[in-house]
Amino acid sequence: QVQLVESGGGLVQAGGSLRLSCAASGTIFRFNAVGWYRQVQGKQRELVAAISSGGGTNYADSVKGRFTISRDNAKNTVYLQMNSLKPEDTAVYYCGLGRRSSWLDGMDYWGKGALVTVSA
Repeated sequence: QVQLVESGGGLVQAGGSLRLSCAASGTIFRFNAVGWYRQVQGKQRELVAAISSGGGTNYADSVKGRFTISRDNAKNTVYLQMNSLKPEDTAVYYCGLGRRSSWLDGMDYWGKGALVTVSA
């Protein structure tokens, strides 16, 4: 059974940085696309960043140049480094994992989420 566990959320001031981690189990991680999505109450979940098994990445326009997604296949872990955080980045961040290798095919499994709060 695939399990995803996020960590690293918290409260930070605008302009600060946080790093989210997501540890996966129950899958041959190196073959899977993984990604980070976020959701604000009352709105749809949106893609933040995704990375395919081969390393190709995709970012939302709103985070380009500020966020970096990376993966460590030896540790079955995907990271999201978030710099220059803004209050509008406040959301619950979810880790997703796809059965296929490309982020274009979407995510099939989800973590429980990590709250990121950015104060002005």
